[in-house]
Amino acid sequence: MLVLVGLFGAVLGFLLDLGLTAAGRPTFTPVVSLPILFVVLAAILVLLAVPIARAKRDATRRVNPFRAIRVAMLAQASSLVGVLTAGFAVGLGAYLLTRPIAPQLGSMGAVIATTVAGLILVGAALFAEHLCTIRKDDDDEHAGSPGGPDSDH
Repeated sequence: MLVLVGLFGAVLGFLLDLGLTAAGRPTFTPVVSLPILFVVLAAILVLLAVPIARAKRDATRRVNPFRAIRVAMLAQASSLVGVLTAGFAVGLGAYLLTRPIAPQLGSMGAVIATTVAGLILVGAALFAEHLCTIRKDDDDEHAGSPGGPDSDH
């Protein structure tokens, strides 16, 4: 899924710059604050997931499954946003590199920074999601039925 979203973003970024150039407008350049925001979000995701991972390892503490699910869902959404943005930036960069005129350093710097920050966000989100995965408790199964509530046994 992440690969498809990244490819969609790349095509979208390439076509956006192509359309802007065809209309005689300047190409799109991501704002400098976007990579900073993505790195901060990546750090926050990991910081939110670490206590859940610690609670999983400690037998005396119980993991709050609702908190784990919330952080895992935030991580999944962040990975999709990160890969979409990274793909979009790759598409922008690909268009800039196919032009006969060399791109300005500021444009390429912002595109590269956005790509790297998007990939950092994806990596942190996948790591946080892994930390939030909790194993199924034995007491989740109903007593008296070996396969659970919907079992034919």
